[in-house]
Amino acid sequence: KGFKRSSLLQAHLRVHTGLRAFRCAQCGLAFKWASHYQYHLRQHSGERPYTCPSCPKAFKNSSSLRRHRRTHTGERPHTCA
Repeated sequence: KGFKRSSLLQAHLRVHTGLRAFRCAQCGLAFKWASHYQYHLRQHSGERPYTCPSCPKAFKNSSSLRRHRRTHTGERPHTCA
């Protein structure tokens, strides 16, 4: 498999090696991906950087905010066939 940037190759190699380069200094848990590590750090800090523009709720990740915003719009994207 080919990659445009060496950083993408390095990230891909973690799939094969199992290397977990991102280690939490507080609890010792290790992660393959920086994004998972950043999310984990919010478990310790309580940081909730994604705020709802319609109400005072805040979330640790953007996907939780997206899901929450459906409560304001009434969107229900999953239907039973």
